[in-house]
Amino acid sequence: MKIYHMKILVCISQVPDTSTKIVLKDNDTATNNAGTTWVINPYDEWYALIRALELKETGVATDVHLITVGKVEVEPVIRKALALGGDEAIRIDADSNDPYQTASYIAEYAKSVGYDLVLCGKESIDYNNGTVGTMVAELLDADYIGFAADIQVAGSTVTVKREIEGGEETDSCYLPAVIACQKGVAEARIPNMRGIMAARTRPLKVVNATAVGAVTEILSYQLPPAKAGIKLVSPDDMDALVELLHSEAKVI
Repeated sequence: MKIYHMKILVCISQVPDTSTKIVLKDNDTATNNAGTTWVINPYDEWYALIRALELKETGVATDVHLITVGKVEVEPVIRKALALGGDEAIRIDADSNDPYQTASYIAEYAKSVGYDLVLCGKESIDYNNGTVGTMVAELLDADYIGFAADIQVAGSTVTVKREIEGGEETDSCYLPAVIACQKGVAEARIPNMRGIMAARTRPLKVVNATAVGAVTEILSYQLPPAKAGIKLVSPDDMDALVELLHSEAKVI
């Protein structure tokens, strides 16, 4: 088995669990995070991280590092990611909702180490931006491929199968590269007890954030409208059904 001595950096973000009820405060300009359950962004955990570990297990990579941007509150999430695997965890000490700032912090650290491959989820499930990976690639002057459903590395070339509208395409580029992952690229794993216990005491590398100006600002939040009650229509009353589909549902 040939070893390529490749270093992989996996971007990990913290997001609210989908079962968490979002509560707004301060005149809808912020969220009340009391009682919020935080998890690893599923696209980062189930696909980007697991595929990186698979590449290491098959001898393609020698090092898998994990990186997140946040204050001390995000450490439980990065430790959970560390429990799944990885050789080192890095926390950039900054608190920002601006994708450009986040990408700049990650790219600056990646430059200092010299990673061959940066993996991230196709998007985070909180803001659904899907822009951090593309910005990291631009800041690193590296190729970017998104929506990866399969990643294969041979020497200095990475080949990616990605979903497109109506089908699938295969792309390849030279390393270093940044790839955003989605469903299909890897099989989800559950950390074992040994990994969980070891991750509790392993040191986290904390890096101070440099001065990078934000380019976006969140002015306010808005909750989706409450779901309306359902209306039951007799299967024999087709006229009433058609009228409701026309006047209320507005689908005909």
